[in-house]
Amino acid sequence: MTVSRELFARSKAWPVLEALKVVERVRRRPPAKGYVLFETGYGPSGLPHIGTFGEVFRTTLVRRAFARLHDLPTELVAFSDDMDGLRKVPDNIPNREMVAQYLGRPLTSIPDPFGTHESFGHHMNARLKAFLDDFGFSYTFLSATECYKSGRFDATLLKVLEHHDEIREVILPTLGPERRATYSPILPISPKTGRVLQVPILETRPASGTVIFRDEDGTLTEVPVTGGHCKMQWKCDWAMRWVALDVDYEMSGKDLIDSVRLGSKICRILGGEPPEGFTYELFLDENGQKISKSKGNGLTIEEWLRYGTRESLALFMYKEPKAAKRLYFDVIPRHVDEYQQLLEAYPEQDDEKKIGNPVFYIHDGDPPVDKMPISYSMLLNLASVLNAQSAELLWSYISRYVPGVSPATHPKLARLVEHALAYCRDFVLPARRFRAPTALEREALCALRARLAELPEGTDGETIQNLLYEIGRAHRFANLRDWFKALYETLLGQSEGPRFGTFVAIYGIRDTLALIDQALVREAEAA
Repeated sequence: MTVSRELFARSKAWPVLEALKVVERVRRRPPAKGYVLFETGYGPSGLPHIGTFGEVFRTTLVRRAFARLHDLPTELVAFSDDMDGLRKVPDNIPNREMVAQYLGRPLTSIPDPFGTHESFGHHMNARLKAFLDDFGFSYTFLSATECYKSGRFDATLLKVLEHHDEIREVILPTLGPERRATYSPILPISPKTGRVLQVPILETRPASGTVIFRDEDGTLTEVPVTGGHCKMQWKCDWAMRWVALDVDYEMSGKDLIDSVRLGSKICRILGGEPPEGFTYELFLDENGQKISKSKGNGLTIEEWLRYGTRESLALFMYKEPKAAKRLYFDVIPRHVDEYQQLLEAYPEQDDEKKIGNPVFYIHDGDPPVDKMPISYSMLLNLASVLNAQSAELLWSYISRYVPGVSPATHPKLARLVEHALAYCRDFVLPARRFRAPTALEREALCALRARLAELPEGTDGETIQNLLYEIGRAHRFANLRDWFKALYETLLGQSEGPRFGTFVAIYGIRDTLALIDQALVREAEAA
C-alpha cells in the first residue's frame, strides 16, 4: 500500500511515533556513515526465546516505518554478546556438568554442549540466526568475539582506556562498597586460563594501550585492551558499542532503564551521541514472573509455532509493547483468531484506519487477502469433542459445513488444523472437566434438545444462535452469559468456548443432541 508521508506521519501507531524520533535525530545530526543504524542485542548464554525475537521484530517495525518517512538507507544489526564470560550454567541445556567446567570463559571459548558447533556461543548464535532467517528478517549479524578480535572496536577501546577513571566515576555510585573497591570498566582475559576476570586494574597505560592486573595465579600481567585481550563490563560495553558502530536506535526492556541512563553518560564521555530508544515492558510467565533465558520459564520459538501461526506471534509482539503481558500457551489461540479478524477487516478500511491496523505493520503495508472459513477457537472445540483423533476426522466436519473446502484448496487452514490438534491434545483435553447441570440448566437443556430435534441438518449457525438466546431468556437465566457458560461446562468440559450456534452448525445437530444426552445422563448419575 502506498501512503503519503504526510498521512503516515500523522498515525498514532507506536512504530510511527518511534520512527519520527529517528527522523528528528537525522535532521539534528545527519549520520556521517551515510545510513541509519538500528541495533538489537542478544545475550547467548541461554536458549533464544520469544522475547529475543520480539526485540528484532519490533525494531524492524520501526525501521520500516522510518523508511516510509525518510530517504536515508538503513541497516539493522543483530549483535550477540558472545564474548561474555559464562556466570552460571543454564538449566535447559544438555551436558551441564561439562559446561560447568568452563565458568568464566567467553561463550565462544566453551565447547558446544549440543555437539553441533565449534562452541556454545556459536551454537546459540546459529539458533538465533536460523529463526531470524526463517522469518525473513533483513539484518546484519555481528559477533562480539569477531568485533573485538578483528580490531573493529580497537579505536573505541583505546578511548575507554583514556577515559578509564572518568567512566569509573559514572558507575561507582551505583555499586556497593565491596564492589566499588575492585570495579573497572575493563575486564582482562587471563592469558593463562582464558577466563574473563573481575579483578582490579592496577594500572592503565594509555600510551601503550595496555592495562596491568594480577592474574589468577597471583602474577602481575600486562595485556592490550585491543585485539580481544580484554572485554568491557557490559554497561560500558553497551556504550562502547554505540560509539564504535554509531548506533542510531536501540530499544530495551524496562529492567535496563538504569543501564541505558549510565550507558548514555559513558557514550557521551567517549564522544558519541546515545541512540534514540524505546523502553518496552517485560514478558511474564504463567505465574507472573519475569521470563529468564537461563530458567527457560517462557515459551520457546518452536513451541509457539507448534501451536500457532507466525502471524499470531507477530501480532502478540506488536500489541501494547509498554504493557506487561503473560507469554504463555493460553495466549496463542486468541491471537491466532484476532490476527485473522484484523486481516479480514483491512480491505474495507480507509487509508487512515489501515495505517492504524496492526496487519499493515506486520506485512509492511501489503497484507494478503485471506479469509478463513472457520476460526481457530472453533477448530479447538471441534477437536475437543472429537477427542483430537485426526485431521481427517476434523476435515469431514469442516467440509460438511463449508462444501468444497479441503486441505488442497485451503492450505493455510490445513496448517491451522494441525496446530489445533496439537494444542487440543496438549492443553485442552488434559484440562477438560465436565460437570453435571443444575436443575435450571437441566430444564433448559431438555428444552434445547427438543427444539434442536425439530431442525433439519444444515440449519445455519445464526438460526441456532437465536434459538439459544430464546431458550436462555425463557428459562430466566439472570445473565445469558451464565447460560452459555453452562453449555460450555456441561457439553464441552470447559468454562468458555466458541459462538455456540456456529459450533452446532459445524458439529451437526444430531451429534449435538448426543452431547446433550450425555450431559443429562451425567446429571442423573450425579444425582
